[in-house]
Amino acid sequence: MRCLKVAFGMEDDETLIDAHYGDSEFFAIYEVCEDGSVKLLEKRHNKAKDFEEENEGHGDPRKFKAVVSQLLDVDVLAAFRMGPNFLRIRDKTNKVAFFTRTRDLKLALQRVIENFDDLWEQVQAKKAEKPPIEE
Repeated sequence: MRCLKVAFGMEDDETLIDAHYGDSEFFAIYEVCEDGSVKLLEKRHNKAKDFEEENEGHGDPRKFKAVVSQLLDVDVLAAFRMGPNFLRIRDKTNKVAFFTRTRDLKLALQRVIENFDDLWEQVQAKKAEKPPIEE
């Protein structure tokens, strides 16, 4: 069965952060499978949360690398919102960025399930073309 590993940028146990992905308190890592099953794998502390950025607060490429390097084993980065580093995630990693359009974790998981086939195809295409992080 096809399954994706999805990291949600979280504010607390039930709510996605209403800020940039790199400012998440932690990442909730889920396995989401094509049959609609969902399993919480872990809550991973965001070591980049308090990273001092040089660019007036947002979009620092070093913070981008600090965030993505914590999530090398993940296929999809799911967020309510992302900042300037969204383009770096899209263009310089083999990760797929997914906008949940909700801060409610249960609804966000449902939206991943509803978009599973499209996300699966994007992940396979990314893995074929890019390393985990390009310099």
